[in-house]
Amino acid sequence: MKKLRIAQIAPLVESVPPKMYGGTERVVYYLTEGLVEKGHDVTLFASGDSTTSARLIAPVSRSLRLGRKTRSPIIMNMLTLAMVYEDMADQFDIIHSHVDFHTLPFAAKSPTPTVLTMHGRLDTPDYFRILKQYRSMAYISISDSQRTPVPDINWAATIYHGYPETLFRFNADPEDYFLYLGRFSEEKRPDQAIMLAKACNIRLKIAAKIDPADREYFKSRIEPLLSSPLIEYVGEVGDERKIELLRNAKALLNTIDWPEPFGLVMIEAMACGTPVIVRRCGSSPEIITNGVNGFICDSKLDFINAIHNVDKISRVACRQEFEKRFTQRHMTDNYEALYYRIMAASALRLPVERRVVVNGAEIAA
Repeated sequence: MKKLRIAQIAPLVESVPPKMYGGTERVVYYLTEGLVEKGHDVTLFASGDSTTSARLIAPVSRSLRLGRKTRSPIIMNMLTLAMVYEDMADQFDIIHSHVDFHTLPFAAKSPTPTVLTMHGRLDTPDYFRILKQYRSMAYISISDSQRTPVPDINWAATIYHGYPETLFRFNADPEDYFLYLGRFSEEKRPDQAIMLAKACNIRLKIAAKIDPADREYFKSRIEPLLSSPLIEYVGEVGDERKIELLRNAKALLNTIDWPEPFGLVMIEAMACGTPVIVRRCGSSPEIITNGVNGFICDSKLDFINAIHNVDKISRVACRQEFEKRFTQRHMTDNYEALYYRIMAASALRLPVERRVVVNGAEIAA
């Protein structure tokens, strides 16, 4: 197969990969590295504090969350897209955008085909309207459940996220604690994880980020629950500490209560051999097989039973499920195959040059 010239457009809020919390940027990093390893010519549009083996073009010197200047993520993303599509599109065989609907007006008018991975939830009326307006774009879902609110647009594929097999070390002998890992927000229900820990008399470590929008929720709903000796609040953690916490946990207690499109933390846990106890919502039934690599719960009683029976889950089976479905190799191979397919379809849609015969010679009309 021919080597491709690929543009990867990342959000600018976090670096690629992120220094701390940041799922989309982490996925972009491992996809970009995987494509470079395959020999493709990849250009990454991301913040200047990003790390990559690809050619880096940085519209901003530092990720917007860490930069000293207050800048609008929407405006900076739009300026990046204008640069890619108006000044550089002819340099690429395919453009892969991770910056959501902002891409659509640019991509719709570009002769260079675009694939657009949707990384967030789509269950709001405004999303429905904008995606239907540009229904023929090549959309990539990160789970089948993510498509539910907008089923009748051009979903080109579902491609699950993946990590390098060597990134997370398997641990067959965990310590005696459960883990809540992610972000403090009402939809992720960390309060329920804490209450379950108290009800089951188990140790719970909490490693979570507090976004500015969630500070009031944390102060009023979470902070008062942290005084129990069963609860250890770790704070926001980097990659090394995160892996240590995951691999040593008896299980990941994932009490989300929203249609999460994927949930990287679940495959991170599985890669360490750590079972996942999760509510049945969003992508969780696609990632977790009940009784094999964790438990899917519909009620508080289900969560309690899962906590008491977590030792029945084989940690080896958790790791095997990760290796079978959620590696960087799987993700990169699937995107590569999709790029070739999208390019072939795009080529077929090009207008056919009309030709006529004049004095026995064929010329363009």
